Amino acid sequence: MATRQLPLDLPHAESRARADFLPAPANEAALALIDAWPDWPARLVALSGPEGSGKSHLAAIFAEEAGAPVLPAAKLEAAAVPSLLAGGALVLEDLGEGPFDETALFHLINLANEQRASVLVTTRRLPAALAQEVTTRDLASRLRAMPAVSLGAPDDRLLAMVAVKLFADRQISPDDALLSYLLPRVERSIGALRDLVAALDREALARKRPLTRALAAELLRERTQTDEAEGDASSAGFPFT
Repeated sequence: MATRQLPLDLPHAESRARADFLPAPANEAALALIDAWPDWPARLVALSGPEGSGKSHLAAIFAEEAGAPVLPAAKLEAAAVPSLLAGGALVLEDLGEGPFDETALFHLINLANEQRASVLVTTRRLPAALAQEVTTRDLASRLRAMPAVSLGAPDDRLLAMVAVKLFADRQISPDDALLSYLLPRVERSIGALRDLVAALDREALARKRPLTRALAAELLRERTQTDEAEGDASSAGFPFT
């Protein structure tokens, strides 16, 4: 039986520098928006897209360029709005991913317009869709009017580039054989790719083996067999347990 150890679940920071952003047709419009700052079409603009599509990376680029604090939308409080906008820019992340203070958001939008501050909002759904769920009529109106740029689904080239970057963030240099095997077998989303890379890295460390195509095939085959035995035909096969 192969030697197995319990790997430490240490965080692996992903570089979010401008030089590490991977441009592609799926994110071209969003990147252009960030690069166009401060010449934006409005004081508040939104980036929308699924988890792992690059919203937070683009937000980090903007935050660095504009000297903007970054705040989860769920933590926004009305009393803190003036200080948050004091520097002239703010990133409000994950709007709509859980409850948020409608009064605080309405105050933020109004004050940003009054003070000509720039606010970048990240969200999985378009602001117009979020407008249908808020109870404050004036806030709904402002959300519907907020310009937004959507990040599209990644193409094969972008998935391959992201895979190389995710492995590099974990000090792994994947060869062509490993990438050619994995990419057709992962859901076509960067979030799913991130989960797969993390799962494979954990298992390779646990088994004290280098991450190769052969090991990846073995791990995916084992998980598929486990899923079939459990009657879970819909499982994607990761993360590993």
